[in-house]
Amino acid sequence: MNLPIPTDFPVAESEQWDELPTGGEWQYEPKWDGFRCLAFRDGNEVELRSKAGKPLGRYFPDVVDTLRGLTASRFVLDGEIVVPVGDALSFEELQLRLHPAASRVNKLAAEHPAIMVGFDLLLGARGGPLIDRPLRERREKLEAFAGQFFGGAVRLSPASCSETQARAWLEQGERGLDGVMAKRLDLPYLSGERTGMVKIKNVRTVDCVVGGFRYAQKEPIVGSLLLGLFDEQGLLNHVGFCSAMSREERKALTPRLEALRGTPGFTGSAPGGPSRWTRMNERSTEWESLAHELVVEVGYDHMSGGRFRHGTRFVRWRPDKAPEQCTYAQLGVAGRSSLRLLAG
Repeated sequence: MNLPIPTDFPVAESEQWDELPTGGEWQYEPKWDGFRCLAFRDGNEVELRSKAGKPLGRYFPDVVDTLRGLTASRFVLDGEIVVPVGDALSFEELQLRLHPAASRVNKLAAEHPAIMVGFDLLLGARGGPLIDRPLRERREKLEAFAGQFFGGAVRLSPASCSETQARAWLEQGERGLDGVMAKRLDLPYLSGERTGMVKIKNVRTVDCVVGGFRYAQKEPIVGSLLLGLFDEQGLLNHVGFCSAMSREERKALTPRLEALRGTPGFTGSAPGGPSRWTRMNERSTEWESLAHELVVEVGYDHMSGGRFRHGTRFVRWRPDKAPEQCTYAQLGVAGRSSLRLLAG
């Protein structure tokens, strides 16, 4: 490629804050639940690079073809690759694309084509790089570029300077959003830096049944709690884990959990298969089933494919809540689809 921005150009990074920054110097955008991507085009050549600088084109040939089909023959676009399934975005389908077999990737691309969501323009169809221009100016250039060239599977990510709108994106349960990005309007594109760009992730709480636990690897104390939610058939499904407790807390909790060992445990989907370790000359499976007695409230940032994407944060025990009340209905998964934000 003969572009003034090389394909190994590092993306601008962000730092995580607990609270939304406010003031007239901030622009807010949805934080998409996808793969960050820099898209380069020079004539018939198209390159997709991940946040880590790795080529992505082999996994998203549909995105490559879409970008090659735009009437703009030269650009560098910063954005996110997402995969719509029905009326929502699916991170599971996105992950499935990372497959070594081209035939499998092409089959997945035909079943669920990906979308490129653009949120910054580093090089336009004409002129020099925009990376030294403030975001305020780059956004104007991006909107003009999108109005002329975007469509179909290339969409413009919405942006707003309204704190009210930003909080709505955080609080309204948009499926496919992972929170909100806040960016300083007065700063240039700070490649490889974590300055002037902040992510505020969705953090919610839910009450779960402790359906089992794992021992720590190096000592006979609780390592993590295995969490479950009841489905409409009354089956307890494994949805994730919580290990965010101090060693002292886990040590004190161990005899309490050991007293509850036994069935029923997870009566629906269960944790993964056994691996073994030795404790006091006895073998145990990787996790221990528990009677349905303990309820814990945990904080989580994202639910995907019926499970918490990451480990959860311990909030408190809920002795006041019956285990059978711990259902998927708490999650509000019927929230609006974030696809509506990409209409057009």
